Amino acid sequence: MYGYIKGTVAYIDNPVIILDNNGIGYNIIMGNGIDTVLEVGEEVKVFTYTSVREDAINLYGFMDHKSLDFFKKLINVSGIGPKVAIGMLSAASVEDLIMSIVSGDAKSISKLPGIGPKTAGRIILELKDKVDATEAFGQDSPVDNGHSSVRQEAIEALSALGITPSAAMKALAGVTVEDDMRAEDLVRIALMNL
Repeated sequence: MYGYIKGTVAYIDNPVIILDNNGIGYNIIMGNGIDTVLEVGEEVKVFTYTSVREDAINLYGFMDHKSLDFFKKLINVSGIGPKVAIGMLSAASVEDLIMSIVSGDAKSISKLPGIGPKTAGRIILELKDKVDATEAFGQDSPVDNGHSSVRQEAIEALSALGITPSAAMKALAGVTVEDDMRAEDLVRIALMNL
C-alpha cells in the first residue's frame, strides 16, 4: 500500500512510533529497541509493509530497504507472521540472520524470540536458496567459490572450538584467500577477528 512514509516522529511507545506526515499520524510497528534509534521530533523516512488481516490493518516499518526485503522473505516462511518476523529483526541484524541461514546455524536462530528449533530449521530450509552472503556483506562476502573447501574446513574447525558457524563465517568476511593458504591460516585470522 505505502512504499515509505517520510515525516516527523511525533510519539514513541516501544515498539511503535507515530509518524506525522502533513497532519496525519501513522501508527507504525518498528520493533523493540526503536526508542534507542529514533527521537521524538526527528525527521525520518520509514519503509513500510502493510499487513491486512480480517481483524486488523497494521503498518510495519524499517529504517532501510534491505530490512524490508528480508522481512518479506521471512513472512513467506510457513509459520512466520509479521509479529514474529519483526521480533526477529529487532533481536538480530539482517546480516547475522543471513549468515545463520547460509551456514545452517539453527541454534542461533532458535535463540530469537518466538522461534523454536523446528521453526529455525524450517527458516533455513525455505530461505537457504533465497539468500546469500553477498546480500549481507556485498563484495566482502565470506563465501568464496574459488576457495570454498578451504573456507569450509576453517568453519568446521572453528565450530569444533565452540564458535557458531554464522560467527565463523562473519569472522572470515572480507578475508581474501590466497592460493597457498590452508584452513589453519584462516582459523588463525578468524580467531584474531573475533
